[in-house]
Amino acid sequence: MIGIVDYGMGNLFSVSKALERLGADYVISADKDQLLAADGLILPGVGSFRDAMERLPVDTIQEFAATGKPLLGICLGMQLLFENSEENGPTKGLGLLPGSVRRFPGRTSEGESYKVPHMGWNRLEFVSESPLLKDLQEDYVYFVHSYYVNAENSEVLLAKADYHEQVSAVVGRDNVMGMQFHPEKSSKLGMALLANFLNMVEERKAVR
Repeated sequence: MIGIVDYGMGNLFSVSKALERLGADYVISADKDQLLAADGLILPGVGSFRDAMERLPVDTIQEFAATGKPLLGICLGMQLLFENSEENGPTKGLGLLPGSVRRFPGRTSEGESYKVPHMGWNRLEFVSESPLLKDLQEDYVYFVHSYYVNAENSEVLLAKADYHEQVSAVVGRDNVMGMQFHPEKSSKLGMALLANFLNMVEERKAVR
């Protein structure tokens, strides 16, 4: 059973439909007991970092992460896993991964302007081995974001993409993982990444 955290700011429909296509059981919930009982947790997110942190069941997510069961943040949900964000003023995050969230400056070091938000298909470049990337090939995934993670600890960076800055596209340490793009909207590679997350959940259940 996969728990999808409902805090009023996630794209719950597309995430749940992707899980249905993969044959996974899930529950969309804001209830602490239901979420903590899940075998794996997905933290989706669309909107402002500060607004999300005000609505988020912080203690529940941190308690779930401490169990060792797999936790996956998607888009804003990934950014929330980090220490802080500069969006709408400095805001503290969940602190489950080291690093900060910054806005794309919209201008290169040479002074050339570029579009913000970053919206469209960009190719992933794998940089570290992880069960999340097992047996996958680098391909394009779909991004929509104005802020990106500056992963100060390179050990958490699993895959990157380029949009005038190095974008931390897939991150992870132990059981806590994130994807800056929308895997549920990213064709074959996105669905394969979600399938690998589900495999990690099943493997964790088998050894409990």
